Amino acid sequence: MTSVHGPERVAAGQPVELDITGMTCASCANRIERKLNKLDGVSASVNYAMEKAQVNASDDVDPQQLIEVVEKAGYGAALHAAEPGQEAEAEPADELRQRLLVSLALTVPVVVLAMIPIAQFTYWQWISLVLAAPVVVWGGLPFHRAAWTNLRHGAATMDTLVSMGTLAAFAWSLYALLFGEAGMPGMTHSFSLIVSRGEAANSIYLEVAAAVTTFILAGRYFEVRAKRRAGDALRALLELGAKDVAVLRDGRETRIPTDQLAVGDLFVVRPGEKVATDGVVQEGSSAVDASMLTGESVPVEVGPGDAVVGATVNAGGRLVVRAEQVGADTQLAQMARLVEEAQAGKAQIQRLADRVSAVFVPIVIVIALLTLAGWMLAGQPVAAAFTAAVAVLIIACPCAMGLATPTALLVGTGRGAQLGVLIKGPQVLESTRRIDTVVLDKTGTVTTGRMQLAEVIPAEGVERSEALRLAGAVEKASEHPIARAVASGAEQELGELPAVEGFANLEGLGVRGAVEGREVLAGRPALLEKHELTLPARLVEAKAAAEAEGRTAIALAADGAVLAVLVVADAVKDSSARAVAQLRELGLSPVLLTGDNETAARSVAAQVGIDEVIAEVLPEDKVAVVTRLQREGKAVAMVGDGINDAAALAQADLGMAMGTGTDIAMEAGDLTLVRGDLRAVVDAIRLSRRTLTTIKGNLFWAFAYNVAALPLAAAGLLNPMIAGAAMAFSSLFVVGNSLRLRGFRAAAE
Repeated sequence: MTSVHGPERVAAGQPVELDITGMTCASCANRIERKLNKLDGVSASVNYAMEKAQVNASDDVDPQQLIEVVEKAGYGAALHAAEPGQEAEAEPADELRQRLLVSLALTVPVVVLAMIPIAQFTYWQWISLVLAAPVVVWGGLPFHRAAWTNLRHGAATMDTLVSMGTLAAFAWSLYALLFGEAGMPGMTHSFSLIVSRGEAANSIYLEVAAAVTTFILAGRYFEVRAKRRAGDALRALLELGAKDVAVLRDGRETRIPTDQLAVGDLFVVRPGEKVATDGVVQEGSSAVDASMLTGESVPVEVGPGDAVVGATVNAGGRLVVRAEQVGADTQLAQMARLVEEAQAGKAQIQRLADRVSAVFVPIVIVIALLTLAGWMLAGQPVAAAFTAAVAVLIIACPCAMGLATPTALLVGTGRGAQLGVLIKGPQVLESTRRIDTVVLDKTGTVTTGRMQLAEVIPAEGVERSEALRLAGAVEKASEHPIARAVASGAEQELGELPAVEGFANLEGLGVRGAVEGREVLAGRPALLEKHELTLPARLVEAKAAAEAEGRTAIALAADGAVLAVLVVADAVKDSSARAVAQLRELGLSPVLLTGDNETAARSVAAQVGIDEVIAEVLPEDKVAVVTRLQREGKAVAMVGDGINDAAALAQADLGMAMGTGTDIAMEAGDLTLVRGDLRAVVDAIRLSRRTLTTIKGNLFWAFAYNVAALPLAAAGLLNPMIAGAAMAFSSLFVVGNSLRLRGFRAAAE
């Protein structure tokens, strides 16, 4: 019995993840899933490609009971306790490669002897038997072992078909050699792509038994290799993190492994090094490159008080960072967990395929028996009838159906993670196909969410730079967001600002202070009026125009003279207008939703090209807006980043949370966009739709292949060896088609 390390029971509603071993095809996964779902209150989903089971239970569940159910079905199971993507993988590829290479070396001469009559020397058939026997018995052992295990449990899988087909061909050949005329010296026979209807007392099918085994071993080996490649994106994501870090202990730097970092530790990040974990900058300033994690190519400037994310690269100066999140709580680990959970799930369309493949194997066995009986009743030789039945068994293996969804999900979600798009589950893919309306929260989604200096309108005879210098200097001493916007804008344009003396924060009005001996006032026009100062007509017009656009106007005066009006606004992101245009190209109607006043909302909407605006909405009313749109028959996607968006994200048909926002919003969304760029929404929808299209294409070709090939095999138009090659090719085609998703390009690229 497999030992279990972990909690004795898992609370209701908390998912249990099991690592499954011994599965060889989709039918195995279906069988385990059915067994687990027979338990009271248990809902299980088994993923063949990921070799995992996700189990949800309505009551407290004992993991040991789940493991016992899997083991009784003939497979191995253990609680999944590793970090996301870091599990100790069973590496069947090495063993499969060894079996494949040995089988290939022995099979080639067997096929050559069978196909080329001139090469058939005296007793060639006995040499073929000696070469083919190890291939069928040892090379095909994984198939025979799995078939026997399933037989003992009253089940049939793809391995049952392969084992029955190859052993039947080998057994017939052995019978013909020992008891028929096939063992006679000088016996020869020719090779045909179709089943021969001639006298078959001297017919042997050793090349069929050996070649089919080798073809299917090759298919299984390349399938394992391809599945590993499909999961490379997740492994690459996890390998982004720093391996060690320089921690400050008693004022000295000590290098330790990253996993030994604790919350509150101060660590040093030198230029070119990776940030070890999520934290807040304490000292230094630099540009941080987050492109590997978010797909965003422009480095972000950070300084004291700014948050940094683990695995990003310090592109500039030395930083001292205080660790805020470590281990499984970091953004990188959470991203990996989301990706892995999505890869382990199943789309609705795959569940239909599962139900079909669950009954497919027994039906194929019946068709094979009917083929055998039909040929014999038609007066054809037993050997020909037998060969057609073997071709039916081999051609019909449904492994391509089982790989159709998991491989596409592996590649699609992995590629999404590289582009900063985290897809929570396969059901999300179905939603992206249906949506026709995208509701965009304004602040932090379409706009930056931070106030920025937009304009400086000086009074007549006043230098713009002088007004900006004085305003920036006095506002720098304030912590108000509007003051910070003015000071930051002034510093970016003019560099270092002069010091302020006698600074005073005038509650609700503005600020006052002495700059280079001049008494400066900055704030609401009411502050100037209080000091008997009046705005000139030109500045009154500028103030009115700014406020008409939903912007904030700040009046500036010095030494009893009005100098300027400065305009501050929540700036629209550079990428928003292009993103809105791309959403329209995808057939979606954008809607701007905000709690701001109508004027400010209309101004932003005009800048980015949105026609429909819903403004002055209270946070609790955002859900009602989404619900109203749904009642109007629209399939709604909601994009937001704040706590006030969480309920609307959950209500929408598709919730997309900006990763620059709150944890609550990200938890409520179906998709998390790590980048704060609205073009990530476009990428998310395009990638989801492309992945769903790939899944549908895979399933179509898998079903079409079986439907088309079965009648050909039953009619004797396929030699079993050709059938085996075609079956292996169908699986490789599905995996190869899925791997094309690795070439998906972001909208901005």
